[in-house]
Amino acid sequence: MTDRIGHDTLTLADGSIGKLPDHLLIEIFIRVPVSEWAETSCVKKQWANMFRGECLWQAALARTFPRAAQAKRWPGPIPRGLSRRRYIALQVSKQIFSLDGEMDEIVGHAYLFLKEQLELSTMPPPSGVLHGTIIDQFIACGKSRDTAHELASQIWLAVIDNLEENEQTFLLLKRLALEGDVFLPYPYSRSIQVQWRVFEKLFTDFRDCFNQVDYYDVLACAKNKFQPIPSLWLGY
Repeated sequence: MTDRIGHDTLTLADGSIGKLPDHLLIEIFIRVPVSEWAETSCVKKQWANMFRGECLWQAALARTFPRAAQAKRWPGPIPRGLSRRRYIALQVSKQIFSLDGEMDEIVGHAYLFLKEQLELSTMPPPSGVLHGTIIDQFIACGKSRDTAHELASQIWLAVIDNLEENEQTFLLLKRLALEGDVFLPYPYSRSIQVQWRVFEKLFTDFRDCFNQVDYYDVLACAKNKFQPIPSLWLGY
């Protein structure tokens, strides 16, 4: 079935649809399900260039999130970016956080910022710096300290749950677990739920990645932070 769809797409690309001007192609593409955009962009070099350009993403943004055009630029350390990034941020807010309102796009950008810093950086900044950046973003946008703390906690939990299960993620989570506690005033202190989730993921999803020394080091940290700890975490 997949081969048939690919053949039909190539036939359309070489036929009448392939001769349409760019503005009409854009109107067609933004009506195609998002899950098929990556495959569609690979059909022709012309189409790939369109998906890399700004015009298609501006049209997709206007069609899918019409209120986004009215959104004002916001202050703070996390920038808004161009239309493609804004579109992705809004999709993240909708699909992961089920948000639809004033803060939805900013939450999406904060999520992308944190996930990229943790996944793509060879040496990510200390988690306290990343957390503080997110908190500062929400406070700069006029949110209370309580709201900033809650939103930042939700973002951390969502990012941790959506990291790829590979060796890099294991090393990252281990580093987060072993980071020394630095006293920071509320709301800059990370919630206990976030710290708990780091250890929970290590002792469940990545249990087989530990060597004996690392396991007991991380377990000692867990015992220092939480009492009691789940029996599921015990036993190398």
